Amino acid sequence: MSGNRYAYADTVQQVVGGVLLAGPFVVTEEVWLLASRMQWYHSIIVVGVVAAIGYSALYTADDGRDPDREADVVGVPVRFVSLMVVSFGSVLALSVVLTAPTTFAAELGVGSSVAVVGVLAAKAASVSALFSVVGAATADSLL
Repeated sequence: MSGNRYAYADTVQQVVGGVLLAGPFVVTEEVWLLASRMQWYHSIIVVGVVAAIGYSALYTADDGRDPDREADVVGVPVRFVSLMVVSFGSVLALSVVLTAPTTFAAELGVGSSVAVVGVLAAKAASVSALFSVVGAATADSLL
């Protein structure tokens, strides 16, 4: 376990865990189909669920970690901020590297403008982040 002190290695562990668990979802057509049918409020709810899962995994499931004793950014623990950036950012980056947004936008016929593809990618990243946050938080807590 990485303890209370946050280090660069914690982010690396989060990335490995997040990509490992969410990687397969980034290239799954069902995720992109769901994303194409989500409204803005669905995305906000999913982001809230991801944040709740992440915070709970870091500070409720792990008895040795106290958010009040960690370094923070505007009152939010740096470890939690890192977890959120990793959970959403790693799946978004992986999807772009694998050309999933343009591939699935064409397959689903949602349009090809940068804005439409970007919104679709953000929605798909939020769905994939549900899995990424579990892997990222687990790797951070166990390693």
